[in-house]
This record gives sequence, C-alpha cells and structure tokens, in this order.
Amino acid sequence: MDSQFKAGILIEALPYIQEYYGKTVVVKYGGSAMQSDELMDAVIRDMILLKCVGIDVVMIHGGGPEINEMLKKIGKESKFINGLRYTDKETIDIVQMVLSGKVNKSLVSRIENFGGRALGLCGIDGNMLKAQRKGGDVDYGFVGDVVGVDTRPITDAIDNGYIPVIATLAKDDDGDILNVNADTAAAAIAAALNAEKFILLTDVKGVLHDPHDESTLISVIHGDEVQSLIDEGVISGGMIPKIQCCMHAFNGGVRRTHIIDGRVPHSILIEMLSDSGLGTMIC
Repeated sequence: MDSQFKAGILIEALPYIQEYYGKTVVVKYGGSAMQSDELMDAVIRDMILLKCVGIDVVMIHGGGPEINEMLKKIGKESKFINGLRYTDKETIDIVQMVLSGKVNKSLVSRIENFGGRALGLCGIDGNMLKAQRKGGDVDYGFVGDVVGVDTRPITDAIDNGYIPVIATLAKDDDGDILNVNADTAAAAIAAALNAEKFILLTDVKGVLHDPHDESTLISVIHGDEVQSLIDEGVISGGMIPKIQCCMHAFNGGVRRTHIIDGRVPHSILIEMLSDSGLGTMIC
C-alpha cells in the first residue's frame, strides 16, 4: 500500500470525522465479533480510533454463549422460551456473574491493552436501567423489559474520557435484578442518549431481498416500508426484532440506525468513515 493510497483513505475519512466529531455512537456488540479474537481486536481498535478523533463511543454487550458455557459447567440446562432465556433465581445469579464480571471486564481489559480508556458498567450501576418483569401468559422468570434509562453514569464516563462498556442487567421497582435483551437495551440507551448513530453488529450482511444471495442487500429501509417487508417475508425470523430495535432507536431520536456485518474486520470504521458503507440503514 503506497503513501498516496494511505493518504487518500485519510482524506476520505475527513468529512465523516468532521460530521461526527463530538457526537455519540452506540454500538451493540455481539455475534461472531465476540467469538473471534481477530474480530474482537478489530472492533476494539475501531472504537478506540473513533474516540481518539473526538467521537464518543458507547459499547453495549450481551454474552449468551458465555452464559451457556457457565451453566453447562454447573450442570444446569439452558432453557429458552420464544427465543428468550428462561431465567430462574439461580440462573440470574450466573447471568450477573458472567455478564458484569467475566465478559464486561474482559472487554474493558482489551480496550485498555490497546491504549484506550474504558469503564465497565452494568444497568444496575447508578440505576441506569429500570425494568419491569416481562408480562403476559408466559413466565420467563427474572427477565425484564427496559422502561427507563438514567444516562448520567454513561455521560459521566464519556465526559471523563472513557468508553463506557455496558452489560445489560437492570433492576425493577422491587429491587430484583432482571436479565434484559441486549439489543432492546442498546436501542433504549441510544434513544436516551439522543445518539447520532446506533449500530447493531450481526452475523449477516444486512437485510436481503433473497436470503441466499448477498448481492440483494437492501441498503436503506424507511420506517414506512418495514411492515410491508415483514408481510412479504423479506424481513423475517430473528431479523424482525433487530429491525424493531432500530426503529425504536430511530423513533426515540437517533438520527441513523444500522445493521452491519460484524464478521467483516473493521466494519464499524468502514460504515462510519468511508464512502462505501456496510449493511442496512433503517431510518
């Protein structure tokens, strides 16, 4: 790669850095990007670079595979209902230990190892995430829906130069700790922060007209098109709740929401600081 080509990359990034300088980007981190060391390091470096050029980054993470592994070690079966983890009292203790302990602190350590500054938080800290137990006819145990976000712990971390790394646990009015879906919690946090961008890292290229043909990527979906695409079966399965999370963030004031392929190294930088872009933007 010659010097002129490298300079061209930086010049291409300049207007995007100027546009996003001083603004907040919320990244929901998950999927393959959390299971591969190479991809994990690429994501971490992306976020450190964004922070270094004056863009405030907030990382929200889950940790399903790690929770499954720990439950298996203690001989407890993972149980899912309608795609949600049934969480009894013993399981919520494991979830809290794995998410707020192992996964969260591992991500903070990686950021620090690459020269960044990170602060590990969870939704319980400073009553950041308030939730209520998921209602309806099905008992999910200690599983909740976010009903309120106090952004002060997040903005305090940002103002002091840190990248907040947030595990998605919450408390209800009775003081019980609840497991909340990381995608929906991330969307709620993005809306509460009035973020410029909300990015969901996934294991797919984005929304495809034909799920077997990545060349049929839909680059932009407008809000009034979502329901018709669901009715047509273009948006289906696990993509439906992800699109709904993006719409929740957008309707809450986030300017741009994106579903991008976390299997692509440095996908965050490509999406944010280049003319190419990745995935599907929902707006």
